[in-house]
Amino acid sequence: MKTSDFDFELPGSLIALEPVESRDSSRLMVLHPDGGTDHRLFSDLPHYLHPGDMLVLNKTKVLPVRLFGRKPDGEVLEITLVRETGDERWEILTRGKYTGTVEISPELSAEIEGGRLARLIHSGDLADILWKAGQMPLPPYITRDPTEMDKERYQTVYASDPGSIAAPTAGLHFTQEMIAEIESKGVNVRYITLSVGTGTFTPVRAEDVKEHEMDSEEFEISKSLIDEINSLKGRLVAVGTTTTRTLEGYFSGKYTATDGDDKAVKGSTNIFIYPGYRFKAVHSLLTNFHLPRSTPLMLASAMAGRTRLMKAYEEAIRESYRFFSYGDAMLIL
Repeated sequence: MKTSDFDFELPGSLIALEPVESRDSSRLMVLHPDGGTDHRLFSDLPHYLHPGDMLVLNKTKVLPVRLFGRKPDGEVLEITLVRETGDERWEILTRGKYTGTVEISPELSAEIEGGRLARLIHSGDLADILWKAGQMPLPPYITRDPTEMDKERYQTVYASDPGSIAAPTAGLHFTQEMIAEIESKGVNVRYITLSVGTGTFTPVRAEDVKEHEMDSEEFEISKSLIDEINSLKGRLVAVGTTTTRTLEGYFSGKYTATDGDDKAVKGSTNIFIYPGYRFKAVHSLLTNFHLPRSTPLMLASAMAGRTRLMKAYEEAIRESYRFFSYGDAMLIL
C-alpha cells in the first residue's frame, strides 16, 4: 500500500483557523457500516450511542510549551518543549543546532544542547511559569499566532494529565453537559491517557506505508478499565486516534511496560495502524478530518476501509466541512 493512496486535494478555505463559538456546534459526519452518511451537529452524537456502550476519551493536557528565548547576542530562538527526560531536562524542537543559554522570562531560562535538549532553570512552579510565559503549540497549518483564547479552546474540558504537545482534537467538541447527557443514557464514559508527542504527527516519508515507523508515546490505562473492556457487551467507541492507539497498543501487546502499579498499566507504544489491521478492542471511532498522507488518516482508513473513507472525505469537501484540529468531526460506525 502506497502513501500516495492517502493523498487528496483540500481547498485552503476548509482549514479551520479558529474554533467554532460553541464546542458542540461543530458539524458531525456519521459514516454508517453500509457506506451511507448522515450530516448532523456534534450535539447530536448521543443519538448514535446506546446503553451499554463505552465511550473512551484521552484526558491528556496540553501545556503552553511554545516558548521564545533570547540568546546572549539578542537573537530570538523559538523552542517547543516535547518531553521531560528528568532532572529538569527536556527534549525540544527548535531550528538549528544552537548550544548555549536563552532567557525566556524573568522566571525562566534554558541551557540548550545542540538544538535538541534543554535544561530548564526556573524560580517557582514550572507549570505556572509556562501558563504565563508560553503559548499553546498550535499546528503549523493554523497560520496565525496563538492567543489566550487557545489556552482554553486547544484543550479538552476534561484534560487533567499534563504531558502533550498537541491536543487530542476529537475531544475538543465535548462539553461537560454533553458528557453528562451521554452518561444519563447508560453509556459508560471512561478515560485513558496518552501523552501526544511527535509520533502522532510525524510525516510519512516512505513510499510504502509499511516502511514507516512511529515514534513511541507514553500511555496509562487503569486495570479496572482493562477488566471492563474484557467483559464489555456493548460497543467500544474510541474518541480520537490517540485513544485508539492506546487501547489497541495494549490489547494487541504492542507496547513496552514501564512503571505500572496495582491500579494501572503504564508504558509506551509505537503501534502503527493502517488498513489491514484487525482491531482488538475498538468498534467505532470518533475523529476529526485529518491531513493527507498522515498516520491518523491511515488509522481512520483502517477502521472505515480506505475506499469508503476517501469517498467520505470527497463528500466532506463538497459539503464544506472544516478540516484539521479546530475543524469538524466524523463518527465511523
